[in-house]
Amino acid sequence: MVMTLTPTFTLCGWAQHFLQSSQAILVPISKLAATSLLRMACWELGVVSIPQELQIYLHHRCFGNPLYCEVLCQDLLSKDILLFHDLQKEEEENSKWETLSASAVKSSMYSISPASSEDQELYVCTVKDGINLDTVPLPPLLKEIAVNQLDQLSSEEQLLVKCAAIIGHSFRRDLLQHLLPCWDKNKLLQVLRALVDIHVLHWFNKSQELPAEPILVPSSIHIIDQTKEKKKKSDFGSASLRLQEELFLLQTEVLEFGVPLLREAAWELWPKEQQIALHLECACFLQDLACRCGSCHGGDFVLFHRFAICSTKSSSGTTRFCTYKDTGSVLSQVITDKLQLPSPQESFQFQTKPSRSQEAFSSEHCRTEEEFLNQVNRKLAQTSPKKDLLTTKPCHCEEILKLVLSPLTQHCMVIGETNCAFYYLLEAAAASLDLSDNYMAFSYLRKASSVLGQASAFSFLKKRKVKICQFEEATFCCLRSEVCFNMGQITLAKKLARQALQLLKRSFPSTWFGVLFQTFLEKYWHSCSLIQPPDNPSENKKKLAVLQQRVHALSLLWQLYNLEATANSHRFACLATLMQKNSAEEFANEAQVVSTYVDLSQFSQSMGDRDKWLHCEQMAIQKSSLCWFSREGLLATAQLMQALAYTKLCLGHLDFSIKLGFQALEICRHLKKPALENLVLSVLFRSAFLEKKFDLCVHVLESQWALISQGHDVLSLACFYSACLDLLLYGKGLLCRPFGECLHFIQHYEHSCVLTSQSNVMLGVHSSLAMWFAQDSQWDLFEHHFSKACQLVKRTNASLFGSHGFVRFLECHVLMLQKMPAGVFMHIPPETYSQALKDLTEWLMSRRIKKQKKLKNVYVKKKSEGIMILLLHITQGNAPNSPF
Repeated sequence: MVMTLTPTFTLCGWAQHFLQSSQAILVPISKLAATSLLRMACWELGVVSIPQELQIYLHHRCFGNPLYCEVLCQDLLSKDILLFHDLQKEEEENSKWETLSASAVKSSMYSISPASSEDQELYVCTVKDGINLDTVPLPPLLKEIAVNQLDQLSSEEQLLVKCAAIIGHSFRRDLLQHLLPCWDKNKLLQVLRALVDIHVLHWFNKSQELPAEPILVPSSIHIIDQTKEKKKKSDFGSASLRLQEELFLLQTEVLEFGVPLLREAAWELWPKEQQIALHLECACFLQDLACRCGSCHGGDFVLFHRFAICSTKSSSGTTRFCTYKDTGSVLSQVITDKLQLPSPQESFQFQTKPSRSQEAFSSEHCRTEEEFLNQVNRKLAQTSPKKDLLTTKPCHCEEILKLVLSPLTQHCMVIGETNCAFYYLLEAAAASLDLSDNYMAFSYLRKASSVLGQASAFSFLKKRKVKICQFEEATFCCLRSEVCFNMGQITLAKKLARQALQLLKRSFPSTWFGVLFQTFLEKYWHSCSLIQPPDNPSENKKKLAVLQQRVHALSLLWQLYNLEATANSHRFACLATLMQKNSAEEFANEAQVVSTYVDLSQFSQSMGDRDKWLHCEQMAIQKSSLCWFSREGLLATAQLMQALAYTKLCLGHLDFSIKLGFQALEICRHLKKPALENLVLSVLFRSAFLEKKFDLCVHVLESQWALISQGHDVLSLACFYSACLDLLLYGKGLLCRPFGECLHFIQHYEHSCVLTSQSNVMLGVHSSLAMWFAQDSQWDLFEHHFSKACQLVKRTNASLFGSHGFVRFLECHVLMLQKMPAGVFMHIPPETYSQALKDLTEWLMSRRIKKQKKLKNVYVKKKSEGIMILLLHITQGNAPNSPF
């Protein structure tokens, strides 16, 4: 048996004759699937997980070739590019952003399943700070193979491949035409067709990505030789076929490399000066496309970002982007001009009156949830571009992030435009968070930190590599705070959110006396001190940009403090919601106001304040009439519908909750908001579960699994497995995921910072696990998970997952009271019986609602309708598999 990477047509005559004889069998080896390649890389590096940027690096350079994967992993180890971290070391919250790399990998799903052996040491790896994997040179062995393949192409094909290599792994045809201005369109299409025919390039299509399982596709090693021989023996076909191909090419815009290593080798062959010049041309071309897609009405991902930084113009008329102005940098001059053009988001104004078409369309103000749902259905049916309403065109912001923003940051970093790189790194991070990709947002912000350089611990020694304005520094803090929140780094998230507010001239107090004083100012002085907006439109947009970041930071703060069930945290959360409401009203944008009232209602509901909860929802409904003229407005409508669906769930109106949930789901899928869609599916599952519509439950869980199974979000998976446990316990034998898979997930991830910060979710998980083990009379395991639930219950609230977890916890209490006289519990003291009975009585009849009055905590007994309804549905004999 002979294995070779050499194309067959380059072999000598005797070798080719032997291959064509009956004595030889040519067997092409299939490429490894993406998941198999990932597992192989983990085995080579001795880890259970690798970061997402390293996965992309290996995918783009290996194309499923195991030899390339092995050599690249050994090359990374020899160059000391990777850092290794002990997985079994107990994860603690970090106080510094610079040390979060390991926590970011641990907070994501592992690449391979860790071994069950406790003696085996498990590790994860990260890429060192300041390392750009895209510019890491190829190992000599692989570079020689790639250059050999490149030499087999014609001179024109080589030139096109080398220009495409500058753009990136995926590239637009019009950008390639921009780099080859001497070529006309026909010549470009002809060379592209030739390269596509020999599989050096292929048209970008999501269906062409590596499949989940291996398929018998010839390896890309020998793709060139097959087509070279075909060219010698046959023509391209008839003229009509050529015309059809040209029409198809004109409709296709994006191409990708189809041969491993060819792009990297071609990039390295450019002289340094020409390389920088071509990257500069790419940046000039792409910066015009670096905005939201047309269906989202354009604009910056960081709202009014360009207008906020334009205020840093000096008296000489130059901007902060002109670091290369003296040397004639085209990029700096072009970006300076483009930033001064009007933004697509110009429709957001201070206290502006709606247009006549908008007034006519939104003349009806909804007063009830039924009217709101009818209005939503009616508006969805009437969406038309002629009425300035949102059309049904899909969102393409994900493609813009991949094909425009991400390459643009690379181009700016290669040519040394650090200011521009920082600007677009913030945009890319905001886009990633908008698409619920927290790890990639962390990756972009980590690069932004490297661009800025290390700041000194002493303020008077603080010196950055790049000078940025206060708004961008505040945005940088705000985005990092959201990323830390999603990673479970609560303390650091609070610190960064406070720092962002301070930079935005809206300080947040840190003491109880400061909270009291600030609350007084927000309630009584703020309404009298509203500043009239300036007449200058650019200053208006700058003000709107600052207000948006304030609202964002304050929203993060109340969610962070709401995770802690203490009196002090409650005071801070209340103040944050009040400040958010005042800032949103100053924003004077209906979508932002509706979104803020939804936040207020969710906070009030989690604290058990029913009157304020329903009042805020009613205010949001009344102000939702003008939310159909922007993407932000439609998102606020979806958030409101999700909140109303949960309200109806808590009040026992389950059918109406399901209707609202399905309508919200339709809008979320249109907006491509997976995080909100996952939350809507969770509400749908609870409503269908209590209605005993178990077939619908299975359908919802299947949709949820399709949404989150390919991602890296541990929290979403924990919520999903919690629902699976409910279905296993009370779903009449229906199975979505096996119990062993649910238990395996919890055992490996329960100690991550992401889940330890989410007491509401984990209370339901451990209580459900305790009930499962009680069914099998495994009382030791029941006690183990019940004791964990007891530690969590004091840190929960009345949110969606908190209410569900509390009901499961009550079931465990009832079971414990029933089985206590039998003496099945070995580690629970006897005095727990009377105390449990007392606590259960109190919990069944009342919920404690903490209210602030003259700096004292007053606890008022109040019946919680949501908890009682959920409990009654479970305990009325509707669960045939219940252990009691």
